[in-house]
Amino acid sequence: MEDKGTEVCVDWRQERAMEMTARLSHFNSKVDGRNCDGLVNHNGETTEITVSLSGKRLSPIEGGNLYRLRERKFLLEDKKRLCTWALGTALLGILLMILHAELCPIVYQPGSIHALSINGLISFSTGCLLILIIAFHYKDIRLFIIDHNQVDWRIAMTSNRVLGISLELIVCAIHPVATYLRPDMGNRLGGKSEGNSSAPLCLSSSHKEVMLDVELLLSALMFLRLYLVHRAVLLHSKVLLSASYRSIGSLNNINFTFRFVLKVLMNQYPARTLLVFIMFFWLSAAWMLRLCERVNQHQLLSVSTYRQEQVETGGMDTALWLIAITFLTVGYGDVSPCTSCGKVVCLFTGVMGVACTAMLVAVMTKKLALNKGEKHVHFFMMDIQISKRIRHAAANVLRECWLLHRTTQAKDNSGEHRHHQRCLLEAIRVFRHLRLKQRKLRDYASEMVDLSKMQMIMCDLSANWNSSYHELEQRIISMEQKLDELGRSFQTTSELLTQVLHHRRLDHR
Repeated sequence: MEDKGTEVCVDWRQERAMEMTARLSHFNSKVDGRNCDGLVNHNGETTEITVSLSGKRLSPIEGGNLYRLRERKFLLEDKKRLCTWALGTALLGILLMILHAELCPIVYQPGSIHALSINGLISFSTGCLLILIIAFHYKDIRLFIIDHNQVDWRIAMTSNRVLGISLELIVCAIHPVATYLRPDMGNRLGGKSEGNSSAPLCLSSSHKEVMLDVELLLSALMFLRLYLVHRAVLLHSKVLLSASYRSIGSLNNINFTFRFVLKVLMNQYPARTLLVFIMFFWLSAAWMLRLCERVNQHQLLSVSTYRQEQVETGGMDTALWLIAITFLTVGYGDVSPCTSCGKVVCLFTGVMGVACTAMLVAVMTKKLALNKGEKHVHFFMMDIQISKRIRHAAANVLRECWLLHRTTQAKDNSGEHRHHQRCLLEAIRVFRHLRLKQRKLRDYASEMVDLSKMQMIMCDLSANWNSSYHELEQRIISMEQKLDELGRSFQTTSELLTQVLHHRRLDHR
């Protein structure tokens, strides 16, 4: 019976050990699945545990905080990855649209297998972009729920967020592929398609004029996908990735938005940032102008010689020249846009040129301005030079006073007397002018007070005052101790004197 009981006990222990091993393996699998911060799934439910990976017991609140921080980190990484993919997909769609618009009427004809292939790639990239945008906002909503400790996802779906997501989906869904799916090789203007002038864009000749304008508008609106650049710059910036930046910013109530990141970039790399923006805007605006002007190129060939010169705006070199002179607000008048779309592009280019010129002037002013140390050295040397000139002017005033006094005592030559009077008045005027200039210089230099330096000086003064106060207290305490010792010594001396006098009186008796 004892052997059977022992075997049953051993079997029970083995089963218990196997059950614990299975639970540990299940827990480790959850750890590998990014669910290791205090959460274990039991029967489809989520419960908190009090044992961390290191074996140290944690409270349920600490386990929940660790889970939130870890999940927040993973969500930020996923958002950054999705934004990168979305930007790459958007740029791919824009490049395919440009490639199709440039090659379709020249290299291949509308309705060919090449045109349909590129149209399919544009549609496929647009679908992928929409999926990535939805996934990005899904991660953003989850991050909002974790940051605000909410349970229901519908709390995060505010009207502004829904409107923003809808606008993004509409902007990213715009592409001109619908106008390419009806290939008809007839000539809308009465002839067969020949070369580059009869079909300026990759459209079939049977399409109406409205379809041509619609394709032009959709092709230009695809550049609106570049709004993803500011999101990618924000998510990949060192400002958002640095924990010290976020900690100090949260203490000072600073929101890390694209505006703050742009200010940081303009402060650190102003010339590089402006150069990249201007070059990209120049090339994109020139191509859009070429696209707009190329549409009506075949309508303007038989008007006049002057109008034939305007047709040349459909070329890339002329478009680059027109965008450059419009951006710089020069406007020579030799080239001008012919279509309404081209006029809108030139108008927007002029506005952006004024804004970039203002920023460029601000950057150049900041680069050419003296810093604090250079200003202090410059004003110090100017003060020394003005002081020397003031001393020379004062010496000239004294010299002219002496010469005037000597001619007054002579009373012979009145012309020399008037000459010295004029010299004296001029010397006094120069002396007063230099004194006023020195006063203005010192007033301007006094306005350049370095607050940090003044704060350090005040801190040093307060520290010196505190040390002096403590030293004075120590001296007062030491004087009190010495006075107490003197009082005790006087008391003992008086006692000794009384004893000596008492003994002498006894001896005398």
